[in-house]
Amino acid sequence: MRKVHLIGICGTAMATVAVLLKERGLDVRGSDEHAYPPMSELLASHGIRPLEGYRAEHIPDDLDLVVVGNAVSRGNAEVETVLDRRIRYCSLPEIVREEFLWNARPIVVAGTHGKTTTSFMTAWALAETGAEPGFLIGGVSRDFGTSGRLGSGGGPFVIEGDEYDSAFFDKTAKFLKYLPEIVVVNAVEFDHADIYRDLDELRLAFRRLVRLVPRGGRLLLCADDGEAAALAAEAPCAVETFGLADDADWRARHVRYESDATAFDVLRGGQRVGSAVLPLLGAFNVRNALGAVAAAACAGAPPAAVIAALGHFHGVRRRLEVRGVVRGVTVYDDFAHHPTAVRETLQALRAPGTAGRLWAVFEPRSATACRRVFQGAFAEALQLADEVVVADVFRSTLPASERLSEGMLVADLTARGVAARHVPGAPEIAGLVAREARAGDRVVLMSNGDFGGAHERVLAALASPARESDGRLDADTRG
Repeated sequence: MRKVHLIGICGTAMATVAVLLKERGLDVRGSDEHAYPPMSELLASHGIRPLEGYRAEHIPDDLDLVVVGNAVSRGNAEVETVLDRRIRYCSLPEIVREEFLWNARPIVVAGTHGKTTTSFMTAWALAETGAEPGFLIGGVSRDFGTSGRLGSGGGPFVIEGDEYDSAFFDKTAKFLKYLPEIVVVNAVEFDHADIYRDLDELRLAFRRLVRLVPRGGRLLLCADDGEAAALAAEAPCAVETFGLADDADWRARHVRYESDATAFDVLRGGQRVGSAVLPLLGAFNVRNALGAVAAAACAGAPPAAVIAALGHFHGVRRRLEVRGVVRGVTVYDDFAHHPTAVRETLQALRAPGTAGRLWAVFEPRSATACRRVFQGAFAEALQLADEVVVADVFRSTLPASERLSEGMLVADLTARGVAARHVPGAPEIAGLVAREARAGDRVVLMSNGDFGGAHERVLAALASPARESDGRLDADTRG
């Protein structure tokens, strides 16, 4: 195999696989409809320029393999060309398994929430303690500056275990292809309503994952999540738990939330093994860190050294990432698209010592966020903010009976005493924030997409010279 084409190359996992295949020496190309940071920047840094749009002429006759992303389906011009010409094709998880995992020790980090951060924490801890891990994770780490590495042959390979389906021709969960030796499960909660009918279907996917762990492997479950903890009954291997619960095998004690960090002691079996000071916010990151410590320790790293390494872990892009501070207003980018993730993000920003108003600017974009089944849960989560701005639902083609209602969400929040508004898109949102934000306010923009460039638009609007004379913002404290 020499020449590979990826349909949907700008997806987080697809872009990472493209980079790793190129590092293997293959001729890699691909196409996509939309390219935006951070994955567009990752591809560009490795000399991979995506072809724009999906066209039959993007599929030359000399291709050895086409990787079909799960965002494309029948009717896609390139998919149809591949099928017509009988060109060899596979799904993303298939090529990951065949090219990177058979000769490695896979650590699969799964769960509805926290997969990306826990995966990067695990990879970072292993790297800092000398293990030279490979990894393939759906995001870009601020510390690694990338989303994947080949690692040393035969060593640990950390992979984010996504429960989403594999391709239009394979509707099973991606993580079932990943040959797990160690599995971490942070939480199991209903998500991906476009793929799973209900929580029972989602539970079944996780049970199938657990049953793939060899007898000598390890299953690590979050003790704080009842659904995750219940998977112990399916385990064919040793099980350990982690979390804030008193009965967790790996437990956090004396947790202190500060304005820019979270500190806690780590106990294993009731015995203190170290103290962590994470430069990250929120109880959810304490759980993420505990899962990473347990995973790295099971892979052979010294727990105390792992805990120390996490003190130098600076998070993942688009996970509560500070995009800028202009005139005292801090603007965050966050990937949150599930009610629980929205709630955890806003709770983290309510850390002691913070002042000013908390703005939640929410774009219902993902298949989960766009659906009415989560309408009430989003209202409950967003009520933690002082100001809520709801953008247009991205998937406007959904039937009205299934689509989340922006008006109903605003009305529900207003009834709860929250200042909430529906503002259609990024330009209007930027103008609103620029007019009304005050020094000390924190504005978190939540979307699993590019949000129409809302982050840059808000920062530019705040920095506009016209803002200097309106009296709302104090002295320039731009970061």
